[in-house]
Amino acid sequence: MDSLRPVQTMESHKNGELGEGNEAHSTVDLINGEKTEIDPWDMPELNDTGVPWSTLDTKGKVLRVVISVGKLFLLLGFLYMFICSLDILSSAFQLVGGKAAGDILQDNGVLSNPLAGLVIGVLVTLLVQSSSTSSSIVVSMVSSGLLTVQLAVPIIMGTNIGTSVTNTLVAMTQAGDRSTFRRAFAGATVHDFFNWLSVLVLLPLEVATGYLYKVTKLIIDSFNIESGEAPDLLNVITDVLTESIIQLDGDVISQIATGDPEANNKSLIKKWCKTFTNTTLMNVTVPGPENCTLPSLCWTDENGLTTTLQNKSSIYNIEKCNHLFVNVALSDLAVGLILLALSLLVLCSCLILIVKLLNSMLKGQVAAVIKKILNTDFPFPFGWVVGYIAILVGAGMTFVVQSSSVFTSAITPLVGIGVISIERAYPLSLGSNIGTTTTAILAAMASPGDTLSNALQIALVHFLFNISGIILWYPIPFTRIPIRLAKGLGNITAKYRWFAAVYIISCFFVLPLLVFGLSMAGWQVLVGVGAPLIAILIIIIIINVLQKRKPGCLPPALRNWDFLPLWAHSLAPWDRVVDVFVTKCCCCCKCCHLPVDEEKQIEERKSHEAYDNPAMETEKEVT
Repeated sequence: MDSLRPVQTMESHKNGELGEGNEAHSTVDLINGEKTEIDPWDMPELNDTGVPWSTLDTKGKVLRVVISVGKLFLLLGFLYMFICSLDILSSAFQLVGGKAAGDILQDNGVLSNPLAGLVIGVLVTLLVQSSSTSSSIVVSMVSSGLLTVQLAVPIIMGTNIGTSVTNTLVAMTQAGDRSTFRRAFAGATVHDFFNWLSVLVLLPLEVATGYLYKVTKLIIDSFNIESGEAPDLLNVITDVLTESIIQLDGDVISQIATGDPEANNKSLIKKWCKTFTNTTLMNVTVPGPENCTLPSLCWTDENGLTTTLQNKSSIYNIEKCNHLFVNVALSDLAVGLILLALSLLVLCSCLILIVKLLNSMLKGQVAAVIKKILNTDFPFPFGWVVGYIAILVGAGMTFVVQSSSVFTSAITPLVGIGVISIERAYPLSLGSNIGTTTTAILAAMASPGDTLSNALQIALVHFLFNISGIILWYPIPFTRIPIRLAKGLGNITAKYRWFAAVYIISCFFVLPLLVFGLSMAGWQVLVGVGAPLIAILIIIIIINVLQKRKPGCLPPALRNWDFLPLWAHSLAPWDRVVDVFVTKCCCCCKCCHLPVDEEKQIEERKSHEAYDNPAMETEKEVT
């Protein structure tokens, strides 16, 4: 009977009973059947491996303080470079795709379709990597009368989705360790799921009732709002570096979107930082008397030509800008690609160094204190208050850095190393959504008096959209579906890390382009193709829920998905395809021809992973 135990354990492992994180590490554990249930979402302990403070002499204590202060300054420096690289990345995307974004927004016929407007908001924000930029373009179009507030509402929803891709890309840089990647990717995508779910509910509601438009219109009409100015907070510090590298003329994209024919020939790269505008009253020939400035300032000569007095403005360039690309004879696309490559390199390098520094600094008592402050709950019955405090903190921090992408990208590595739990990262991300809209509101208040109402209404639409989403998906714990979805996706991407790239490409490129194409084909095509797909998706979700909770309610054939081919309900076959593809690519690059010593090390590691019984080979779990 004892001789059968290893075989039985082996069968259990094949059937997935020994899942990831619950693996036994010796034959003795397998034979005794001892398994420790480990929750992969538990916060890891950051153990202090250094010499205790109490055992250090005076010199050692001074040295440790100096090293800790040095690490703190290094951390602040890397964080500064990280934020600047995000700013440069946004500028690079504007150079590469900014004019295309302006051309897309110029087609008012397309924007009349709510779904097309939503997708355009997503794609334009992806192109310029800044929801503030895409929102400002929409504000310019509304102010100029090219776009109504009602048509702008779906575009604003789309910008909310597009801006959440940045922190998802940042999470990809932590794919080296499965546990870290699991938490980081879930912490990033919880923001994505919130935005997508909010759009799925609020866009149909807006189309049916005009909820966001009517409420914001009522607010605008109820208050006498005066113009103000948007404050520069963190930009005062970061602009010193970023403006020495590149400066852009943000008006060019708006001019393209508003139909200015001369804007297509202008460069986004700013050449002159100081200009002087001279306005002169001069005689101008016009087609007829109806084009005169005033009847008293209009006359017709003996040749029948009508002349009037008009103010003509001439712009004189005074001082050139001082950034690196001011005198470079390169196209916007070439400069954008150069900045894109360099900013990504700096961003990834800073992120890796920040994570390493945090891992070395957040040890022992320091880690315990920080984790306790960030993740603690108030005693019953006030535990619910902490989440709303986190929302306010997220809003305040985003207001300071003036970018939700910067804030959510900064907390993503903290979630990965286990300093912030995903349950705490969720309200922080919700707060960042609010914070970025308050900045937009202040920016809209700086608009001229004649366009203030529409500009402010669009900013309030963005604000009300996020507030409504929070009401839907946060107050009641059962409704915090984004957390459960993000954890499920985190588990998948931790096991199949290539699936993270599939998720990003599908959700932010393939799906929006598919919806855009179907919506452009007409409502008949959209409903004919989309309705069956949505119905199938809903049926699959219902069956999955019943399989997990009440399988007895289903017929025997539907209690699992085994009746389908394995590739249709499991990622394991696809994982083998990816492994083969990567192996072939590696061999083509001559990466797999390892030195003899390295091959021996790999063989020894494999034999160690097979526990201490050669017959016990672990196989991949089939899900």
